[in-house]
Amino acid sequence: MKLLTLNCHSWQEDNQLDKLALLAEKVSNEEYDVIALQEVSQHKDSAFIHENVREDNYAFLLKKELERRGKKHYEFIWDFSHIGYSVFEEGVALLTRHPVNEWSSFFISKSEDQNFWKTRKVVGARISYKGENITFYSCHLGWWDDKEEPFQFQVDTLLANIKREQAFYLMGDFNNDASIKGEGYDYLLSQGLYDLYNQAEEKDHGITVEGKIDGWSQNTQNLRLDLILSNVSIQPRCLKTVFNGREQPIISDHFGIEVKI
Repeated sequence: MKLLTLNCHSWQEDNQLDKLALLAEKVSNEEYDVIALQEVSQHKDSAFIHENVREDNYAFLLKKELERRGKKHYEFIWDFSHIGYSVFEEGVALLTRHPVNEWSSFFISKSEDQNFWKTRKVVGARISYKGENITFYSCHLGWWDDKEEPFQFQVDTLLANIKREQAFYLMGDFNNDASIKGEGYDYLLSQGLYDLYNQAEEKDHGITVEGKIDGWSQNTQNLRLDLILSNVSIQPRCLKTVFNGREQPIISDHFGIEVKI
């Protein structure tokens, strides 16, 4: 099984369509089983094409680009969390090349006001993989010390919504650096979750953010914010960063995480 997570920073990048094509090329070559995307946006004035999905939805355009490359088996799930940068409906998405047995979307923030930029939603999809039901969630959480939207509340709400799932993966941008002790990362692990980075046979540095980005405007350190977590203890064969300017060009203000299980 191959997984990918990426905060794609959509419609905030220069040469956005070229970078989307680079992502589609990587997905097409690797044929990931599940892809979790965060900051998946669409302009609030664009035309609707299906339910809440508009014609410039980043995940929808990625699916179209994959189809153009002959990969017609990917389906996507997206939902709208909040208005970002005044004009974008920003949300989270999952793409998978396996049939989706059930999908879900729910708030994990205290706020459910989608005009408030700290409002957070998670989307989930249960798939059958080699006879086993596994559920995947695309997550974009807040910050540990945020008094309006505390990270601990969001984690507790997330886990309360998925406690019935036997096997699940949480994939995404958790906005807490894994190197800081006693804060969000340690809280995640204290809830019975396993970080696939720690479990992997082969891995690189795991850094997904270098320097200042939105939400980390004072940052001067390399950060490991993007994670793939599970409630099941497994040992992946390999975990590494992608789109980091080394093996592939940078396409976002975050690097992606790829894991092969």
